[in-house]
Amino acid sequence: MTGTQGGLRRLQAAGTGFLAAGGPASTKPALVCLHGIGGDATSFQTQIDGMAGPQQQILSWDMPGYGESVPLAEMDFATLCARLCAALDELGLRRVVIAGQSIGGMIAQEMAIRHPERIAGLVLIATVPAFGGRDDSFRDMFLAARLAPLDQGIGMGQLAAEAIPAVLGPTADKATRQDAIAAMAAIPEAAYRQVLATLVTFNRREDQHLITCPCLLIAGGRDDNSPARVMEKMADQLSDAALVVIENAGHLVNSEAYRECNRAITAFLQGLEQDSNTDFDGDGKSRKQHA
Repeated sequence: MTGTQGGLRRLQAAGTGFLAAGGPASTKPALVCLHGIGGDATSFQTQIDGMAGPQQQILSWDMPGYGESVPLAEMDFATLCARLCAALDELGLRRVVIAGQSIGGMIAQEMAIRHPERIAGLVLIATVPAFGGRDDSFRDMFLAARLAPLDQGIGMGQLAAEAIPAVLGPTADKATRQDAIAAMAAIPEAAYRQVLATLVTFNRREDQHLITCPCLLIAGGRDDNSPARVMEKMADQLSDAALVVIENAGHLVNSEAYRECNRAITAFLQGLEQDSNTDFDGDGKSRKQHA
């Protein structure tokens, strides 16, 4: 562990950096947050600020190769899960709730399938059960659009300045936009390329039935990358899922509409603890709400 400031801690475990806050002695499962391809540990800062406390520990990782985390020599969803498990073991966190945004939500799904005994619940934010369509055409176009600027010598700073505004909803404020651009601009290009190559391999479309823990899905109504209609179909395939759609939010919904997201996540966590919450109980049905 490194220094502590204002309750916010920087942790290092198994080569992985985390931002953390809240009571590590709490008996409730920690909430472990996994950011998207253009983010870092600060992408869940508003969740840490709004929900961490004596009874709720929250940790947000830097994906391998990002921020304070050591890169992986070979990256796929298996090695990402192995790194996360090793870090959780070193931190003494046997069973957790995982919140993942975009590719972070894909890693969360993979964790629930590979290590169900470790997952008390999932918060799946702006994510999908599989990348792209059923052939390679979308994947190829997706990669070309994102790699071409880098191949032409455009740096991560310029890429971030162009990419981030395009994924935000119409009500995102200036601070959210600036913070997201700064996070993406700081990503090493090699790490971004590695994660991009991993992202396009994700496919758990036919395996959603293997995710048996309670799930909260949060979609942005203005998100074209992980559309609400796709997340609604995803919720229908899960055994116990609630969907919240935040109408004017884009792909970075947990930052753009953090108050609504925090309320939904807090209710979900309380439901897990009490096992009697009418909105998020374990009745095996999909429920949809709008915020």
